[in-house]
Order: sequence, then C-alpha cells, then structure tokens
Amino acid sequence: MQRASRIPLCPGCLRAPEPFTAEFFCAGCGTPFENAFPLDADGRWGLCRHGLWGFDAAYCYGPHEGMLRDWIHLYKYARVKTMAGSLGELLAAALPRHERVAPVPLHWRRRWERGFNQAELLARGIARKWHLPVVSALRRVRHTPTQTSLSNAPRRKNVTAAFAGRRSISCQRVLLVDDVLTTGSTAAALRRSGAARVVLLAAVRSDRRLPIPYGATVDSHPEETPNHGQ
Repeated sequence: MQRASRIPLCPGCLRAPEPFTAEFFCAGCGTPFENAFPLDADGRWGLCRHGLWGFDAAYCYGPHEGMLRDWIHLYKYARVKTMAGSLGELLAAALPRHERVAPVPLHWRRRWERGFNQAELLARGIARKWHLPVVSALRRVRHTPTQTSLSNAPRRKNVTAAFAGRRSISCQRVLLVDDVLTTGSTAAALRRSGAARVVLLAAVRSDRRLPIPYGATVDSHPEETPNHGQ
C-alpha cells in the first residue's frame, strides 16, 4: 500500500523545485539579470540605487513559473493549506537568519473568502523553524482587487495606502513574509511606522530576465514590482 499524503501531488511533483540560478543578482532586492550591465559598482540596479523599494533586502527561493507557480496556485487558490509546510521549507532555504517575523495581512473579506491567510501560515512555519517571534506589524486598511491580472503600474496604484504599520514596530527589525514578491508597498508602510530594518521573504517572484538592448539605460530595464496581501 502506498503512503497516503495530505497534499494532492505525486512524489515527483512534491520534490523541491529548482531555485533561482543566475550569474548576476542585485545585491539589494535579489533580482536576477542576464549580465552585469544594469548593476553599479555596489551590485545594485536602478530601483535599489534610487531607493524606490521600501525595504532593505529581499529574498526569494525561485521564479514564479512552472512547478513553483503550480504550488502557489494549489496553496492559495485551491486552498490546500497543507502546502504551507512544503513552501515553508523553500522559504527557510532562501532565508539568512533574522530577528522577528511578520506576515503580510489580508483584508478580512478576502480572508473570509479564502478561509486562511497564506502569508500567516508561511510566517508561522518560518518562526517555528528559527525560534523567532511572530508579530502583527501591519494592518490592512482597505480592500483591493486581486493583483493577478494587473501589470506593474496598476499594481502599485492598486495597493497605494492599503496598508498601515503598527506603532509597536517602531525601531524593530522585521522579516516580512508573503507567498509572492510584487510591489514593496507593505515594506514602505513599515518604514513609515519607524521600523529600523525591513527584509522581504517570499517563495517566488517573477523572473523577467531579458537581454538588455544596446544603448538602453539601466533604469529602462523592465520593472520587477515587489501581490501583497492577495
């Protein structure tokens, strides 16, 4: 008799997907590149160099495609909560040791529809593994449409002023956890509340590596937008 599983995937599909592999990464946000052209002498590309992210660093296990994308959709949209364990292992593999953990919050309406907050389950798994406290660092102040079908600029506009940091997070170093890395608006809200350092951790992000056309400027590279709370 074969061993029963609480996850509706065959053993082959449950093997850990491949992580990001690239010769060139941004030293700040971890965005992968085909070559070193977009990076300055400190290893940072345009968005990080100009401070357009709201966080100090970001870590992701792999690209939001293939088997990893299937895992995320099974977890979040098919509501297979037991996938939190497998995704949590990927997060732990991507994460340098940190201080305290905070999940990206869902609006109460979306949490009621889904039945759980996917970021909270992942954050609690990471916290147990590293023996770190879980804190409620953010609150969702307005409901927003899903980010799934939006491009970069509409995503940023969609989540503008959707989050507020809690005063209790002032002067603290926070690891902010979500399933998919998109716009960074959550991190900016923590910064406004006085957080000393904000690091993002997600299972996946879009891999938008494209050859840089000759004569293009660094800042013209397609923007990676750190789906918060979706």
